[in-house]
Amino acid sequence: MVFPLVEKGHDGVKFEKKESRSFTQMDLSTLQRYRHEIYHCFQRAKGALFNAVDALLAETQAQSFVELSQSPFFQRKWPSLYEAFEDGLINTERLREIFVKYAQLVHGGKRVVAAIDATSIPRPFSQTSADRTTMPMHNIPHSRPKKSTALTFGWKYSTVMVLPEKPSSWTAIVDQQRISSDTTDIQVAFEQLQRLVPLFSTRLLVLLDRGYDCNWLWCRCSGLPIDLLGRLKNNRCFYKPAPPPKAKGQGKGKGGRPPLDGTKLKLSDPCTHKSPDHRWEGTDEKERPVQICWWTQMHVKEARWLDLTIIQVSRPHATNSERDPRISWFVYQGQDPQEGLTQIALLYGLRFSQEHGYRFDKQALHWTEPRLRTPEQFDRWSQVVAIVHNLIAFAREFIAPELHPWENKHRDPTPQQEQRGLAKFLPQLGTPASPFSRVDLGLRRLGKRGERLRSNEYPGQCR
Repeated sequence: MVFPLVEKGHDGVKFEKKESRSFTQMDLSTLQRYRHEIYHCFQRAKGALFNAVDALLAETQAQSFVELSQSPFFQRKWPSLYEAFEDGLINTERLREIFVKYAQLVHGGKRVVAAIDATSIPRPFSQTSADRTTMPMHNIPHSRPKKSTALTFGWKYSTVMVLPEKPSSWTAIVDQQRISSDTTDIQVAFEQLQRLVPLFSTRLLVLLDRGYDCNWLWCRCSGLPIDLLGRLKNNRCFYKPAPPPKAKGQGKGKGGRPPLDGTKLKLSDPCTHKSPDHRWEGTDEKERPVQICWWTQMHVKEARWLDLTIIQVSRPHATNSERDPRISWFVYQGQDPQEGLTQIALLYGLRFSQEHGYRFDKQALHWTEPRLRTPEQFDRWSQVVAIVHNLIAFAREFIAPELHPWENKHRDPTPQQEQRGLAKFLPQLGTPASPFSRVDLGLRRLGKRGERLRSNEYPGQCR
């Protein structure tokens, strides 16, 4: 554990000094148990896949995928690194259960806040790779006004992450799935929620970006025991319930069909924002003023049975740019929160932790680096990256990070620093993988040769 100590520097300024954290055998046994359970998720090429996990964790200075084969923890030759993802097989259902189990263990029974988002793996020059889709390129300067969007080709992955209590890179991946060309981000996100909700012991709060602003998703998620908080596009319209029909003889004009909807709330029209059901004024975690208004019992025309709450968050200090708007709109769907709707609305800032988690995977864990032949092989590599990502996150409370001399010792540690600290304890953790054997190599080569012979002799009966 960390015990802050107050000391005085040479200039008389007080600062907090953190003692180096010690770890017990119980802590090490927790990490060892996680590693053994992960090992049993590998159904084929177990040793090579687990060696790849340890090599990715230990080689913090590796600049390419093949350099992982030079790690002392990778007990095989470099061709085995590619063969592991070509021949390997991972039980993703069991892996998902392990991720959820240890993510809840870290949270200690508290309510879990999760987020869903999709990220791209560009493969513009891999013309023979299967199932590539067209994707927009982000952070590309456009002309003013914006007339076109730069496009590329590659794969997309939908990721469900458990978010930390404060915005940071300390996320935990509980599910990661490639979005095939015949599905959409929203369809895959709903399938992931269907599989994950029964595994959690507490009610989930799921944060969604504007890309998931979809009536279809709200209708499907209304049947799941979860709460949703999603950001809205500014062109949406919502309605109050229809007023009760008037009795005959009341009112002017001829009788007709009673209205199906009540008062209209158009997000882009300030004239419709004058009468919210509730209003709250206060400050955020940085003591900056925030005003929150919300309208209850709202619905859309396409699904009048939906019960939605529309939230407006105003931040006068914002720069009013596309990334930092002064007014943001959200939709909430679910039970009345015990912590209050205002606290739920302010929790949306945690969603940006998922962006930091993606950056850690792509930069430090080389998620996009391997040029593997098929999307199924890259799926296995993505699972290995998720395993290492979670191992670093779970070890945060057990093992102290390793800082370079020029890094600030008074800031919260980053996953990269924790990765360097954890790599030193790999020999003590041990490995469940069996040692490499030349006999296994010969049998595997013989099996491949026999498979090629059978495919040539019976081309219609061998896949």
